[in-house]
Amino acid sequence: MMEKIPVYFMPGMAASSTIFERIHLPEDQFEIFLLEWVLPLDGESLKQYAERISKEIKHENPVLVGVSFGGVLVQEMAKFVNPRKIIIISSVKSNAEFPRRMKMAKSIKAYKLFPTGLMQNVETFAKFSFGNDKMNKRLKLYEKFLSMRDKKYLDWALEQIILWDRTEPDSKVVHIHGDADEVFPPKYIKNFIPVKDGTHIMIINKFRWLNEHLPKIILDN
Repeated sequence: MMEKIPVYFMPGMAASSTIFERIHLPEDQFEIFLLEWVLPLDGESLKQYAERISKEIKHENPVLVGVSFGGVLVQEMAKFVNPRKIIIISSVKSNAEFPRRMKMAKSIKAYKLFPTGLMQNVETFAKFSFGNDKMNKRLKLYEKFLSMRDKKYLDWALEQIILWDRTEPDSKVVHIHGDADEVFPPKYIKNFIPVKDGTHIMIINKFRWLNEHLPKIILDN
């Protein structure tokens, strides 16, 4: 009997692993494990945090799949585990792929001024993150999927992504990205597998595409 491939999923910033509830991989080939955000320790760097979360991984040569900021985290976790494959979704491979507004936020340290305390209110979080379009429909999604609204975590996460110091992409990372991603516009990103009409939350609304293509992407050498 073929040994199943362990696949660990890390959600996006502030999100819980329920964002993966519609992701299904063939059970005879793969075993899914869901990771969650935990509160950062005082003064904890992204590298230290990645090492701590890596201790949740109980298999050798796992597949790591990360969404958005979770995609950044799994790239850092790869230094502490020996992944068979790293797959990022709706994310970036280096700080060179950040949009201009994020680069500017770093240069003027605007992230220190961002009202993360307000983001504990899910409606405000939604407005800051995604604009007002289809707000009521999206609010229901956010209330369900955004679990980590602690100000300490939000302050830390925002600073860690803005200050992420990776300048060169890891050539081994497989990048799946929506061609309509509004948080990380595809015009700034190179070498990715495009998903037509995929937005930044396509892990939720493009799950059929992912269920169809992820098995082959994982198994491809």
